[in-house]
Amino acid sequence: MNKKGLEFLISQGEGYNLEFKESFSNSIAKDICAFVNANGGKILLGVSDDGEAKGIKITNKLKSQIYDIARNIEPQIEISLEKAASVIIIKISEGINKPYSVNGKFYLRYGPNSQQLKREEIREFFQKEGVILFDEKINWDFSLRKDFNKEAYQNFLKEAKISPILSRKEVLVNLSLLRDGFLKNAAVLLFCKKISRFFLNATITCVLFRGKTKYKILDRKEFDNNLYSNYTSTMEYLQSHLNTEYIIKGGPREEKLELPEEALREAVLNAIAHRSYFSNANIQIYVFSDRVEIVNPGGLVKGITKRDLGKKSLSRNNLLFGLIQRMGLVEKVGTGILRIKRAMRECRLNGPKFEIDENWFTIIFMRRQIEKEITTQKTVEKTVEKTVEKIILAIKKNPKITQKELETITDLKRRGVEWNIEKLKEKGSVKRIGPDKGGHWEVIER
Repeated sequence: MNKKGLEFLISQGEGYNLEFKESFSNSIAKDICAFVNANGGKILLGVSDDGEAKGIKITNKLKSQIYDIARNIEPQIEISLEKAASVIIIKISEGINKPYSVNGKFYLRYGPNSQQLKREEIREFFQKEGVILFDEKINWDFSLRKDFNKEAYQNFLKEAKISPILSRKEVLVNLSLLRDGFLKNAAVLLFCKKISRFFLNATITCVLFRGKTKYKILDRKEFDNNLYSNYTSTMEYLQSHLNTEYIIKGGPREEKLELPEEALREAVLNAIAHRSYFSNANIQIYVFSDRVEIVNPGGLVKGITKRDLGKKSLSRNNLLFGLIQRMGLVEKVGTGILRIKRAMRECRLNGPKFEIDENWFTIIFMRRQIEKEITTQKTVEKTVEKTVEKIILAIKKNPKITQKELETITDLKRRGVEWNIEKLKEKGSVKRIGPDKGGHWEVIER
């Protein structure tokens, strides 16, 4: 590999198909095992975590050690080594006899990390989801000439901070998205012009209902562009159909959505990245007067339970998740649920609630009951207004009325009467003539 190719690989940063190692150690065994269990990948020996090519002393002994580590993978695999300047590139192909283990341990690639799984977990994972995962399957129907969305591709390069120093073909190959001249499904989802042209179930449907049931539909939209565009359109839909609070703290007015945007973003991205694309159903988002429901097909991945949410992670779509992570849309693996809960707490909101079965995964956000709060406020205002009318009428009838007598008439305690009298005095509706004892009240007509 030439210097230009190496620079491009490093510029991608670590991800689902790429790992940096500043120095050699036996720990690369787990990464090799994880790559072969996933979609294949590359390990750059001599590159630091922050992407600095420091180099490594390349000797025949070092090469032999790497091959020896690979030979310990069961079932047997083959790797290849390539040199670029003083960096060794270890190339690992996707395995055809999954699952693979090293020293009796099983690893799977998840985002930029190699995660150890128990034997039962990885066996159930591959049995449930299939040896070939949806996002890693080659799509024979997609034409790079007719169907490729150049604008979506350029946006991906921008969001992923990938410099287009290589050709489109080289970029797609290095990201493990292109094989034998055809894109994999993960790339089709991101770079298509119309998503239903290839996957009828990959659209996102947003529905606004009147009240708390599905009886009356006020608005309905189905987003049928590429995956990133569908995500942004969904967020715009939620922002336009939820209430906005206006906060003033001695400066410019701040607009704040009634539900935290960070929590909604994480929930929508969770639905896109982790749903089952083998299901015939699409992602559905319901906006009710009291709640928002984000529903994606597929339930939890085998090996994950409801108690594991926020603590443990497996994905049906590792390749797709890796691409979304490169775009900076998601952060650390397995932290999405934790960030949703944290965002809700920071806004002093409860939840969210989770409804999960083998076919569906639903996140429910309870909305602020603004209508109820407004009604309550209006009731309070009317009560105050009636109390004021009673006080003024009583004073007109008896200017020398005592506070004790006002307490009886208004059913208020001493402090309640004092508060109302003070407000009336501030408004200039009444004034006191003479001392507290021996004086009298006067109503000022306007």
